[in-house]
Amino acid sequence: MKRMLAISGTVLGLMLALVVQPQAQGGRGGGQAAGQGAGRGQGAAPGAGQGAGRGAVVVGQLAGKPVVQPAQRGASYRDSISPTDPAMNGPVPRLADGHPDLSGPWEGGGSDQDMEIDGGMAKGELDALLLPWAKTLKAERSKAIYGEPYIYCLPMSVPRVNPYPWTFVNGYTSKGLERIYVLHETGDAGAHRVVYMDGRKHPVDPLPTWWGHSTGRWEGDTLVIDTTGYNDKFWFDSVGTPHTEKLHTIERWTRISYGTLVLDFTIDDPGTFTKPVELRFVARITKPGVDLMEYICAENNQIGLAGGYLSKDNASQIGIAGGPPQTPEKK
Repeated sequence: MKRMLAISGTVLGLMLALVVQPQAQGGRGGGQAAGQGAGRGQGAAPGAGQGAGRGAVVVGQLAGKPVVQPAQRGASYRDSISPTDPAMNGPVPRLADGHPDLSGPWEGGGSDQDMEIDGGMAKGELDALLLPWAKTLKAERSKAIYGEPYIYCLPMSVPRVNPYPWTFVNGYTSKGLERIYVLHETGDAGAHRVVYMDGRKHPVDPLPTWWGHSTGRWEGDTLVIDTTGYNDKFWFDSVGTPHTEKLHTIERWTRISYGTLVLDFTIDDPGTFTKPVELRFVARITKPGVDLMEYICAENNQIGLAGGYLSKDNASQIGIAGGPPQTPEKK
C-alpha cells in the first residue's frame, strides 16, 4: 500500500510538472510547454489555397498556390529570420549531388494547435470529413487535453511541430545517400525519425510505431516521404484529431528559396476520414548561429539550471520531473 501511494504521488507530481513546464532553454527565452507549443493561432501560416491574409507575407509560389510566412515571428518562429529579410529570397543551397540542401535548421513546417487551421483549411472543413466515431472521439479529447500522450514526453509524430528548431540530416555510406534522419530539439518527444532512401519497400505487415515506416525519393527538387505502419496512439494536434493504423501519409518537402521550406502533406486514412486530406505547412530558416540544444522532456527541460545558465532563483518551483521543488541557494 505504501509503495502504491508513493508511485501515485510520483505520477501526480510528474503530471503537474509537465503541465506547467517553464522553458529554460539556454539563451532562447520563454516559450510554451512541450506538447503545448504556441498559443492557438500564434505563428501559424495560412496554408493551401489561401492568400497572405492579415499579418502574413507572400514569399513565393508552388504548384500554383501562394506560399506565405507570418509577418511576425510569434512563439513558433522566435529563432528564425524575418520573412522580410532579403536573405529569405536568396538562392537555394545545393548538395554535391545537385539536390537541394534541406538541412536547415528550421522552425515551423507543421501543426501543433489545430491541424485544420494551421494546414490552410477553413474552420469546420476537416471535421466535416471525419467519420462519426472520429468526431465523437475528437469531441471527448477536446474536453480532456491533458490526456494527450505528447505532453507526457511521448513522440509527437506527424505533422507535429513546436517552437523549437529541427533539421534533416543526410546519412551517407559508400553506396551513397541511404537514410535521412529528422531530428528535433525536443529529443524524447521528437525522438529521431528515419527515412530510408535506399529503394526498399514498406514491410508487408509492419509493427505499428509512433513514426511508422518511412521511405523517401527525390522527384526533381522535391523530397517525397511515404509512410505507413503508424500506431493509433498519437494525436494529430492538441485539439485531438484522431487516426487509425490504416493511416498512410505522403510528405512533399520543397525548398523554394534560401529561407522557406514548404510541406505539402497528404493524409490517407479510410478508417478516419471520408476522403484524403490535403494540407500545406511552411517552415522558416533559423537565424545564423542557432542550433539544436539538448532538451530532456522527462527532466522538465531544466537545461538552463543543469547547464549553469540559470541560478536556482530562476528555476521552476514545480521541481524537476515531479521531484522536490527547487529552493533558492542561501547567500
